[in-house]
Amino acid sequence: MNLLNSSQSPRRERKTRISYDLIAFGLAAIGVILLGSLWVYSADSPLKTALAWLFALTSDQVTWYVTRTAGMIAYLLLWLSTVWGLAIPSKLFGEVLSGDFTFDFHKFISLLSLGFLGLHIVVLTADSYLPFSVAQLLVPFLSPYRPLWVGVGIVAFYLLLLVTGTFYLRKQIGMKAFRYIHYTSLAAYLGAVVHALMSGTDSSLPVVILLYVSTSSVVVFLTVYWLVRLWVSHPVKVPLAARTSAPLPTRPGKTPSSSPSG
Repeated sequence: MNLLNSSQSPRRERKTRISYDLIAFGLAAIGVILLGSLWVYSADSPLKTALAWLFALTSDQVTWYVTRTAGMIAYLLLWLSTVWGLAIPSKLFGEVLSGDFTFDFHKFISLLSLGFLGLHIVVLTADSYLPFSVAQLLVPFLSPYRPLWVGVGIVAFYLLLLVTGTFYLRKQIGMKAFRYIHYTSLAAYLGAVVHALMSGTDSSLPVVILLYVSTSSVVVFLTVYWLVRLWVSHPVKVPLAARTSAPLPTRPGKTPSSSPSG
């Protein structure tokens, strides 16, 4: 028993180290994106002119830059969490996505997405061009700006909050309820895409359209793959009563025997 624990300990430590490396890499990438956005905003260079065409970096509002960046990062993290959650049950990557590390990393991505969504929402209250009240940001369809599509984003936020909360209630609610609630993450992702396309100020940019189309295509493919795999592994079975009650085939001119041997 001690030998088994000693053999599993290095493997667990290696997975923990990998998770910390991924966290550090993600936070470093986010920091580079934020610092790069601020640098482009303050610099007067050909790079700023080029990025102005790609990302519409022509506004003088730093808060608008921050909320746009936070919203885009939150979307990418939500997409990664959705892809991760679809790849686990479909077993598309075999044993690579298995064990406690897979579950913990999936939970971490969801929490990080919620964090950037919170930043995206809070910064909107400080925007001087179109300030939002707390009620307009928390109650769906009260927004003065495109209320329908902003409301869809708020509903998606609450769905994501519900799904992420079940990570801590898995033992209390059971695996079946946990799994059913996690199905709503697809609706949360769909709501995020609709919200970004219909209410985002960047949705008309070619690079942003390419981003949404490519990421959504991956989610659609994994969803179809998961459903087909689920259907193949659980085929529809004919009930035993229906099979035994069917009449026996007979030859012309003969009737089926009523004896047990017949």
